[in-house]
Amino acid sequence: MSDTFSPISVKDALRSSAPIARILVQGWVRTRRDAKDFSFIELNDGSCLRNLQIIAKNLLANYAEVQRLTTGASIIVEGELVASQGKGQSWEVVAEKIDIVGLADDSYPLQKKGHTPEFLREIAHLRPRSNLFGCVFRVRSRLAFAIHKFFQERGFVYVHTPIITGSDCEGAGELFRVTAIDAKNPPRTKNGEIDYTKDFFARQTYLTVSGQLEVEAFALSLSKVYTFGPTFRAENSNTSRHANEFWMIEPEMAFCDLNGNMDLAEEIVKYLIVDLRENCPEELGLFAKFVDKELLARLDFVVERAFQRVSYIEAIELLKKSGERFEFPVEYGLNLQSEHERWLTERHFKCPVTVFNYPKEIKPFYMRLNDDNKTVTAMDLLVPGIGEIVGGSQREERLEVLETNMRRHKMDPADYKWYLDLRRYGTVPHSGFGLGFERMLMFLTGVSNIRDVIPFARTPGSAEF
Repeated sequence: MSDTFSPISVKDALRSSAPIARILVQGWVRTRRDAKDFSFIELNDGSCLRNLQIIAKNLLANYAEVQRLTTGASIIVEGELVASQGKGQSWEVVAEKIDIVGLADDSYPLQKKGHTPEFLREIAHLRPRSNLFGCVFRVRSRLAFAIHKFFQERGFVYVHTPIITGSDCEGAGELFRVTAIDAKNPPRTKNGEIDYTKDFFARQTYLTVSGQLEVEAFALSLSKVYTFGPTFRAENSNTSRHANEFWMIEPEMAFCDLNGNMDLAEEIVKYLIVDLRENCPEELGLFAKFVDKELLARLDFVVERAFQRVSYIEAIELLKKSGERFEFPVEYGLNLQSEHERWLTERHFKCPVTVFNYPKEIKPFYMRLNDDNKTVTAMDLLVPGIGEIVGGSQREERLEVLETNMRRHKMDPADYKWYLDLRRYGTVPHSGFGLGFERMLMFLTGVSNIRDVIPFARTPGSAEF
């Protein structure tokens, strides 16, 4: 890097309102082509989708080396930012000096041609240099910022919930165990079982599946809170929508019922679309051109339309009457599958749908029992193209009912004493939901596989990089 003046990003150089007599840019060579007395270099530093054209004249002291630059090499360029004569760009740099920082040998796998997502997953350490994945991860960054902005503007407090936990929030048993026990020589109880009281935390611990239980404690002190962090599921599911490590946004609100919860979930979905439409137009334009031609129309459609609300019972009736042949059965008491959710949003209502009041048998212990004694105050927000993107509920605030729910789910209330304390000491109605960050990203980009919106995906049999 030059000691004389500070570098400027490619994004800022392309946005310049006037020529700049001395400029320093640095990045990686996308392409180089040679003319008679000079070379054109397309330079990208990851700050934006577009490249900055560098004119390297044969007067440069190291022009012979510059002519050997290949795709992937890194360079630092000093020169003058001038109006470009070429099409499709307003500015270019006439180089006075080019420092070659790192060469790329012939094995560099990202050549100037189309690559499949499957191939790019094999080189996840290099794929952010491609146009598509550079866009995906810039949008991921902006989306995370927009989520914090949404909650901070509404007076929510950001809480960091633990990643190592002793409780299974969902009761689904899909947990990664955290242990320091020697697998070859574990301590044993008198019955021959592994003695977890001798483990690091003196009990069985796991990677968290959700920060919800802990965030409930903070909502019942600070009123409106949210957590946004990594969650883990030891689910052997090789679908395009599941990963074993993913990020979740989980708000929780005291003095809030199911309707208030649905309002907030619908509001955040619209807010995030509007934010990205405004702040990532280049990236969304690329997705609309190369990934999903319907993307922008669908996003605008979701912003402009009211969300349809329908009870689980009504949804089941609509699916049964549809005449569609579904792969999975449609019956009261069964969970809705992705194909059912997409039929509701894409074929029937033709807009996002919030389904609420599910049978108590298919939902976790913490959801509030309705007066019918059959359903709980659950809600799932479904969007076209993906299906479920948000899942939440009003929580059970009545101590006796919650204890009964726990026993029905074969859980020992003694293991959740602190959680039950929240119902003993100033209980209030409260609600919250989980928004899958990667699912939201898939919806906003049109990218159809969750592995392609996570920098380094963790899926069954795969933990490379």
